[in-house]
Amino acid sequence: MQTFNPAEHMVFCRKYKENLPKLPNPPFPNAKGQEIQNTVSAKAWNEWIELQTMLINENHLSMIDPNAKAFINEQREKFLDNADYQKPQGYTPPKA
Repeated sequence: MQTFNPAEHMVFCRKYKENLPKLPNPPFPNAKGQEIQNTVSAKAWNEWIELQTMLINENHLSMIDPNAKAFINEQREKFLDNADYQKPQGYTPPKA
């Protein structure tokens, strides 16, 4: 019988610099997805998804465009690393 180990469901989040619940699955089926699952909390990832949606909509991006994909990937890394990322008009980040 398998026992529940809470530590297996936690990750040291690179955005929040603390142990938080991790993503249940990698967000992408590749090494980058595995890296994100191992270094980004579910909280930070969910915030990124909301921001990503706003950036795509506000900038009228087509995710089949390689330039749009590159832009979103760049903004994702900046957001998750607490660097200066592009914010949608009127955007205020969630309070920690």
